[in-house]
Amino acid sequence: MRFKMLLLAAAAALGGGALYMLEGSQGSPKPKVSDFKVATATIASIARTVRLTGQTSAQRYVNITAPRPRAPESNTLILLKLVKAGSFVRKGEEVAAIDAQSTLDHIDDVKDTVKQADSDVLKRKAEQAIESETLRQTLRQAKSDMEKARLDAKPAGILTPIERQLLELNAEEMEARYTELQKSVAEQQASFAAEMRILAITALRQRRHLERHEHDVPTFNIKASMDGLAVMQPIWRGGDMGQVEQGDQLGSGQLFMKIVDPKSMQVEATANQVETSELRVGQHVTVRFDAFPGLELPGTIYSMGALATGSWLQSYYLRSVPVRITINGFDPRVIPDLSASAEVVLEKSDKVLAIPMAAVHTRDGQPSVRVREGDQFVERAIALGIHNESQVAVISGLKAGDEVRID
Repeated sequence: MRFKMLLLAAAAALGGGALYMLEGSQGSPKPKVSDFKVATATIASIARTVRLTGQTSAQRYVNITAPRPRAPESNTLILLKLVKAGSFVRKGEEVAAIDAQSTLDHIDDVKDTVKQADSDVLKRKAEQAIESETLRQTLRQAKSDMEKARLDAKPAGILTPIERQLLELNAEEMEARYTELQKSVAEQQASFAAEMRILAITALRQRRHLERHEHDVPTFNIKASMDGLAVMQPIWRGGDMGQVEQGDQLGSGQLFMKIVDPKSMQVEATANQVETSELRVGQHVTVRFDAFPGLELPGTIYSMGALATGSWLQSYYLRSVPVRITINGFDPRVIPDLSASAEVVLEKSDKVLAIPMAAVHTRDGQPSVRVREGDQFVERAIALGIHNESQVAVISGLKAGDEVRID
């Protein structure tokens, strides 16, 4: 009996200890976790910038277009030769060639036509000479007949009045015939001159036709007019837009290539009309490229549009101003039609006391921050300077190394 009571007492003691330990662990205070961050005021450089976006292009370039044939026939312009896209070409180097075989074949036909036209002129000139001589011979015969009739009609003693009248009528008839033949000769000469003029014009037209084709043939071999990079242009091919390739059919005067100077690249960007009030020609720019994330090149604004323009893709009220930025650096990877961004430095201060913008708040219209003093954060008024989206310069109220609270 006594042993059982000892066991019960031991069990009660163990249970009480366990309960005490459980309650002690539940009742102990948890460490408090702060719901804010802390930043340190440091000496840094702060720049206020504007980011513009656009595409690269070349300031110095030449357009390569399909030839415009002078000949009346609209021959199909097929690209027989084309340099490789992105290759560097020299001035005078052949960059493209149009298939000229059909034109050369047609030139042979036109040459035969020109010869035939010249032969027609000579042939008709000889025929006219024969016809003219025949008519002149007839005229001379008519003149002789007229003079003979006039002699016969002179008064004679043995002629009766009726015979004399008949001779006079015959003389008048011969004179009228001669006068008519004279008019015919003049009309024939005018007709011959007009006919020869028509034949000469026909021959000249065929000769000019030949000259136009002979002028067109050299233009089918297209050469570069400057040193630069060959950049192919998109064209419509079977209802789809694609980069021009060898074998494509071109239209007269169609642009299919550009030769650009890679050392004269620029960014054709646009700026919101609100931001342009702070943009100026000559401002320095840092240009970045989406295709090459680590590439940065210096640039300068060299032109700005005078008027804001809209786009059918945007609302009528969203206006933008074109801005052109010269890329001062050079990198062989920078080619036309790359998407690019330009960070324009509007204002910059070096070696200023900087804190995060999120640490600043306003109290009674005065900017202030919460500064650590011991284990607490005390409200303190400050004076601000230049700022951007993430940092702000502190003119007074803080010193380097102060810790500020970010709520």
